[in-house]
Amino acid sequence: MSKLRILYVASEINPFLQTSKVADFVRKLPQAMQERGMEIRILVPRFGLINERKNRLHEVVRLSGINIAVGEEEKPLVIKVASIPNAKLQVYFIDNEDYFHRKSIFFDKDNRFFADNDERAIFFCKGVIETVKKLGWAPDIVHCNDWMTSLIPMYLKTTYRKDPIFKSAKTVFSIYNNYFAHKFDASLLEKVKMLDIEDEMLLHLKTADIEGFLRVGIEYADVTIKAGEEFNDKLTELFESVDTNKKITSFEGEADLADSYYNLYNELTN
Repeated sequence: MSKLRILYVASEINPFLQTSKVADFVRKLPQAMQERGMEIRILVPRFGLINERKNRLHEVVRLSGINIAVGEEEKPLVIKVASIPNAKLQVYFIDNEDYFHRKSIFFDKDNRFFADNDERAIFFCKGVIETVKKLGWAPDIVHCNDWMTSLIPMYLKTTYRKDPIFKSAKTVFSIYNNYFAHKFDASLLEKVKMLDIEDEMLLHLKTADIEGFLRVGIEYADVTIKAGEEFNDKLTELFESVDTNKKITSFEGEADLADSYYNLYNELTN
């Protein structure tokens, strides 16, 4: 059996929060991989809808206390952890009072997209990487799910490419049928920048929308997966327009989804 270390990063996971297919996928696949002998870590945001008392979240003091830069500002990173009931899996939660203590996910009570969702995504991506560094746990595979995680493959291929924790890691980026039309502020590129990231690496983000985020994820990931068979036209066109030979249209409908991912992870690391 494979003993690969797999890091799953996503915007949500059952039973703590579910608004899309992402939550079910990230609940089931890590357990299936663990049962096949792999070592698993899972990181998600601690959105305000997650009830800390009910879900028994508690702060991991030794991991907290880092400041994460988003543009010219630095925000404190707080790490919390909880166990998935009836599974031998722990989930680490990336938390920050300014970004994640709202009682909704990406839209306010009037269905308006939060203007700082780009900053929340940047903080989350950087926070994930710094948390894993502090854990001292070197993943073989980093499996990123949905647009909020899309900057991680780029950061790992640039700023953190020589870091001993990540230097051997392969990235998988799964795209889901989640879409929004919001345009972010023009300051997005400056906020995304980190060490060893040049302006030309961020050309996709000049559109300042979800498609820009997704294109960055596709460009830098070792493999991109279209998670599901039903996609809206814009996402389908985006996926098909990116010129890369490392795309997988879908694993959906295959006899054993877990076996397909198990084989993919092993192929990537061989």
